Amino acid sequence: MKLRGVKPGGDEGAEPSAPGAGSDGPRNLYVEFSGPDTPVLTGHNGEVLNALEHIATKILRLEPEEHDLVSFDADHFKANRDRQMRESAALAVERVQATGRPHSFPAMTSRERRMLHLILSESGLPTASSGEGPGRFVVLYPAGADTSSPYASDPPVRRPDANRIRDTFRHR
Repeated sequence: MKLRGVKPGGDEGAEPSAPGAGSDGPRNLYVEFSGPDTPVLTGHNGEVLNALEHIATKILRLEPEEHDLVSFDADHFKANRDRQMRESAALAVERVQATGRPHSFPAMTSRERRMLHLILSESGLPTASSGEGPGRFVVLYPAGADTSSPYASDPPVRRPDANRIRDTFRHR
């Protein structure tokens, strides 16, 4: 696996810039991994990349508002994910404007949700996050909709009745 750091506005292969110290203020740290092992980093929606970023922000003792200064990517996984998110957002805006119904996006990380909120803010339509923990997701609402009550465009998944499940496994 190859590790390549890129300074913003710098050359590829340059020493990675370190956030934090320095008279010119905080700097970005961008790391691009490449090589045959990158699927390990990008599997499960890039969980390992996110974990590495998290560890780096802790080691560098960055405040939460500075976490965006650190970015790890592998074979342009995040760049492709960002492009897909923008395309998905554009389709959702068209759908909500056409139908007048809210649209729920799949669950995603807090960084992706924040990015999605920013992308969707350009449409002028209201958004809100709903759900808890790793199941948290963004909902795009039509203009003038009440965003205070959680809503998912898809009906909630109905769980089978517990008694019916028990009856299925009971000996007859």
